[in-house]
Amino acid sequence: MDDRLPQPLEHWFAKRGWTPRQHQRAMLAAAREGRHALLVAPTGAGKTLAGFLPTLADLVDHPGEGLHTLYVSPLKALAVDVRRNLLTPIEEMDLPIRVETRTGDTPSDRKARQRARPPHILLTTPESLSLLLSYPDSHLLFANLRTVIIDEVHAFATQKRGDLLNLSLARLQMIHPALRRVALSATVADVDAYRAWLAPDGDINAVTSVLGEAGADPNVTILIPEGRIPWSGHSGKYAAPQVMAEIARRQTTLVFCNTRGLAELIFQELWSANDDNLPIAIHHGSLSVEARRKVEGAMAEGRLRALVATASLDLGVDWGNVDCVIQMGAPKGSSRLLQRIGRANHRLDSASEAIVIPGNRFEYLEARAALDAVEAGERDADDFRAGSLDVLAQHVMGIACAGPFAQDELLSELQSSTPYSGLTPDAFAHVLHFIEGGGYALRAYDRFKRLTQDADGMWRVSHPRFIQQHRMNAGIIVDQPALAVRFNNGRKLGTVEEGFAAQLAPGDSFFFSGMALEVVRMDSSDLFVRATTKQARMPSWGGSRMAMSTRLADRVRGFLADPGEWHRFPSDVHEWLEMQQLRSALPHPDELLIETFPHEGRHYLVCYSFEGWNAHQSLGMLLTRRMESQGLMPLGFVANDYALAVYGLKPITDPKSLFSPDILDHEFVDWVEQSSLLKRAFRDVAVISGLIERQHPGQRKSGRQVTFSTDLIYDVLRKYQPDHLLIKAAWADARARMTDVGRLGDLIDRAASTMLHKVLDRVSPLAVPVLILIGREQVAQSAAEDALLIEAEALVAQAMRKD
Repeated sequence: MDDRLPQPLEHWFAKRGWTPRQHQRAMLAAAREGRHALLVAPTGAGKTLAGFLPTLADLVDHPGEGLHTLYVSPLKALAVDVRRNLLTPIEEMDLPIRVETRTGDTPSDRKARQRARPPHILLTTPESLSLLLSYPDSHLLFANLRTVIIDEVHAFATQKRGDLLNLSLARLQMIHPALRRVALSATVADVDAYRAWLAPDGDINAVTSVLGEAGADPNVTILIPEGRIPWSGHSGKYAAPQVMAEIARRQTTLVFCNTRGLAELIFQELWSANDDNLPIAIHHGSLSVEARRKVEGAMAEGRLRALVATASLDLGVDWGNVDCVIQMGAPKGSSRLLQRIGRANHRLDSASEAIVIPGNRFEYLEARAALDAVEAGERDADDFRAGSLDVLAQHVMGIACAGPFAQDELLSELQSSTPYSGLTPDAFAHVLHFIEGGGYALRAYDRFKRLTQDADGMWRVSHPRFIQQHRMNAGIIVDQPALAVRFNNGRKLGTVEEGFAAQLAPGDSFFFSGMALEVVRMDSSDLFVRATTKQARMPSWGGSRMAMSTRLADRVRGFLADPGEWHRFPSDVHEWLEMQQLRSALPHPDELLIETFPHEGRHYLVCYSFEGWNAHQSLGMLLTRRMESQGLMPLGFVANDYALAVYGLKPITDPKSLFSPDILDHEFVDWVEQSSLLKRAFRDVAVISGLIERQHPGQRKSGRQVTFSTDLIYDVLRKYQPDHLLIKAAWADARARMTDVGRLGDLIDRAASTMLHKVLDRVSPLAVPVLILIGREQVAQSAAEDALLIEAEALVAQAMRKD
């Protein structure tokens, strides 16, 4: 095994008092054998250096020009951060190695120069790589590419961005067959599944698996202010004073929130409790690039005491002075929690310190389950699936932009991509037919005729304008229609979604970027604001919520069924579960508890399935439809990650009839087709596939214009070509992404045989957290706090009464 380091690298390690770790040397040896490699190692183990070590060694031993290594990151911020960290050893060793980034934020003149004179190492994203491959000179640019390094591979391998990246890998392998693929991750559960995803043709034997040594166990605690946990809520905002106290006694703290809206809320709560005026900031994906870079720079320089962040900083961004991570609300998965914990103390041999603040009693159980899973080394499972057809259509169009192609040759290349290994000639012909003319129902419109097949059988782009159209609109992330938030001087603060902006009028105020802003005026693309001291509201963003992972759900079910575990819980949680056991039941892990009871003139059914908010929302829609057909006069439903409550004017005496398996064949199909779900999914796949463009030269379509265009086409296809490729793709998205239909299906399948139905005379302790949500939806905002507090106290008193 050849794992020797060139002398400059050997001296650099020695000067720092370091010795290369075993997994770093193993990555070097795999490279010298020409093998693909997957490195799974804890955060702080030097994964990034391990990935780049073979590149640095090769460029020291064999200096030259041209693009040697491509590094692909799921986040723009990560690419910027890695460049900063990679330049340190290069500059200290005085190596003539050029490192540059290329993302959507890179100026166009630099992008043009990179293609003409590429750096040795280019740091990019899947979308930017795909665009590079759309140029005719891509064969020259990548002709001598030796290595592709995919960082944080778990963040996108199972998603559409992973489909696009894998297709790009297949193209790069075709250009340079000796290309080596490398992937890095700290939180992979199924190593062989990722080896198959990484390997050409899915051949896992071509990928060396390198496992890093275990680091120090993290020190993770659950913070319970004043010894009590709220009955409902999911933000943990009640703990703001205690969080500020933790921030004050540490050097730098990262405060993670699960959503952008929650991040804005928590920042305001912390600022209100920041009596010492400590420098704290906020970071999320809707803030402007300038705002994010400014905050990242301040963190790197140690000028902030705390940063409130979302998943925009989950992955790999390393600031050595962070000594504590605080998770507000439940983490939703052990892998996510581990990833976030790893942002603290970033050293393998020192314990990372983290604090979890549950938002309610169910979230306490989830937080405890997550800590147990981390301690046991359990990771969340990943669901690999076949590649999406809308992504395939975008990629094929990009390949055509680079030059004509033969159908059979391209099919063979596409099938070497693991997500598309099952792509049949007929299915591929269907995709080509779609790009050629939009499909049967749209064949009369020239603007959909993007590809043409010549007499010699070669496929080429129909007109040069389609090449420009593709490059302006390509990408997988379809943002919701948004307005730019600007001061009157034009300075951009970030974006808010059109749906939220539509609720605002001049004079209204909202929190954004950590400030209270007053609306001055708005037009079709911009929301002009000024700073204010007026009372403000929180912005909201669409999109599905993070669901509790199935493995955490299993652990929570185990807690409910095992009183022997309850001594570990706070006294109020212990009391809550004991009273539930006395007054109703606590289900075994293989049981589905259903409670029915009257409350304030209505009849309730509460289902404790722990399948996540998305699945429960879908089930609520289906159950209320079925209740309507059974004459039960439903009034509505509410859901959280743990339970679903439906309510109506008549009692539900036979819940099994509501949960019969045919609900997914009848009510589900009717609901999806009649709701906006399918239209929303169609909008996304139409944009990704290139059927609808978001931008024209010198002009960007508003979100309303894009939605109007896609809705028109959707209606045409539903009527005249219901088997259209994009209708199928939209259905696949609606099922998987928007409704968690897999978890919903599992729930329905087991409902009849595992149902434990308890008929009660009043609300149960376990039902309180979800029933409080009904009050939150119905009480006007101005009177909400007092009214909800009174209502919640009355509900708790009923539920916790023994008689």
